[in-house]
Amino acid sequence: MSIRCQIFCAFAVATALLSSAAQSQALSLKPFKDDLFAYPPTLSSDINGAYTVIDYREMRDINQRDQVPERRVNAQYTDPSVRKVQQDLLLKTDAGDVRHVAVGKTEGAGIIVLYLHGQGGSRKQGVDDFTFGGNFNRLKNLMAGNGGLYLSPDFPDFGDTGAAQVAALIGHYAEQSPGAKIFVACGSMGGALCWKLAARKDMGGRINGLLLLGSLWDESFFTSPAFKRRVPVFFGQGSHDVVFPVANQEAFFRSILAKSKTYPTRFVRFETGTHGTPIRMTDWRGTLNWMLSKSP
Repeated sequence: MSIRCQIFCAFAVATALLSSAAQSQALSLKPFKDDLFAYPPTLSSDINGAYTVIDYREMRDINQRDQVPERRVNAQYTDPSVRKVQQDLLLKTDAGDVRHVAVGKTEGAGIIVLYLHGQGGSRKQGVDDFTFGGNFNRLKNLMAGNGGLYLSPDFPDFGDTGAAQVAALIGHYAEQSPGAKIFVACGSMGGALCWKLAARKDMGGRINGLLLLGSLWDESFFTSPAFKRRVPVFFGQGSHDVVFPVANQEAFFRSILAKSKTYPTRFVRFETGTHGTPIRMTDWRGTLNWMLSKSP
């Protein structure tokens, strides 16, 4: 190899590395109404901040925040203009037709976030601008404003068929945005799909983070491709959740750290919060930026 070629090749490699580093550093979500969606005061914190107890109060965090409690948030919490980049779509896959709502860039996205609803929900829940304190509207705006894509799909069940359809949806958009970091948020029973995706070779080897919101636990995670890749896991749970008791989810969170003290996982406990509280209160920007900094 000539000296000239060696110099050129070294320059090309250095440029590629710098570009890659700049790209990873740039992958941080810009603020959107951060002051309104900031967590209430912290009551306690443990494990170097990985476990946090937040002061949740229904009177303040629902009644004062909502124009109509649990039905319509006050106007300052939302920006509905994001609907201009929202589409209701149908994707035909080998696993079946997948109806879904897409917000943002369907090609060339830098980040993709999915929300998987719980029992009795639909794709419409994850794009409702006014329920859950406007938190879904914030997520939509965060994706649209940061060159990302947000997906809220329908699926037939919380078993293998549902997991296959969600995996096909992720696979389709991952092909359209090959450089995207992919995060899956699961509300309530939707968590069953989070754990199934983590266990699949195709998805466990591709997704970059899981968010369990008022959801369940699954010890099969410890043998999954996602766990082996150290995919970040976030837990948000209300202390008064009667569907999935907080003690069980906390025990599972601690069991992850027992297997690996440095595993990237966080637990936010909303004191006095109920089953739906984490969907209302989770700080999407703070959580996703943490995951972006830790994702494989």
